[in-house]
Amino acid sequence: MTLLIDIGNSNIVVSRYNNDFTDNYRFNTDKTKSKDEYYVLLKDIIKDAKAIIISSVVPELNIVFSSLIERYLNITPLFVGPGVKTGVRIMTDNPKEVGSDIVTSAAAVISNYANDAIIIDLGTATTFTLLEDKIIKGVTITTGLFTARKALLGSASQLSAFAFKKPTNVIGKNTVDSLNSGLLFAQSEAIRGIVKRIKNDSTKDLKVVITGGAARFIMPLLPTDYIFDEYLIFKGLLNIYKKNT
Repeated sequence: MTLLIDIGNSNIVVSRYNNDFTDNYRFNTDKTKSKDEYYVLLKDIIKDAKAIIISSVVPELNIVFSSLIERYLNITPLFVGPGVKTGVRIMTDNPKEVGSDIVTSAAAVISNYANDAIIIDLGTATTFTLLEDKIIKGVTITTGLFTARKALLGSASQLSAFAFKKPTNVIGKNTVDSLNSGLLFAQSEAIRGIVKRIKNDSTKDLKVVITGGAARFIMPLLPTDYIFDEYLIFKGLLNIYKKNT
């Protein structure tokens, strides 16, 4: 069993890979937890792991997970980062700024879909990565759907928590429908607009691949030729692990 771990700003998602990516577990990211506290949380999930690869955008947790895995499993985990073969080149002003999650998703798109693509990750932030000829040319970053909801609810006294659902109309007849409509259509229209601008500036035939925790709420409002892959980062982690072993 290969353990694939995605440490994000909001969530840590763990996949137990045994020929498919469906055995997954999601936890809130907590930078204050110690390695022993995380072990208590994860011990039943990781106990039979034979190999571990990690994508992390939370540097504070890298040493925590590295120490946890080495102490309790006697395995040295592979972190996606400098010196690791990914099959992805980066041509930006400062390649070290490009997060391992972006590189990992790009590796998955190259191996599963196309060498030229716009990769959209709907997480804490919504990111648009331009991939041309297996090269990351740049990234656009905007506020994520859940982040926008949290900011809005935290700033308006009369608004309360609600669950996202596909809006039936642009104009809502009650507060929950109005919030759903506003946040979901705003995000989907932003995605359409940015994708259009990126395509206008590119000479390539770019596929659009979408992933991330908020993607399932947005996909019904987007063009049908957009590809949704909820396991994209895990496919990338597995691909990178194979390249390095």
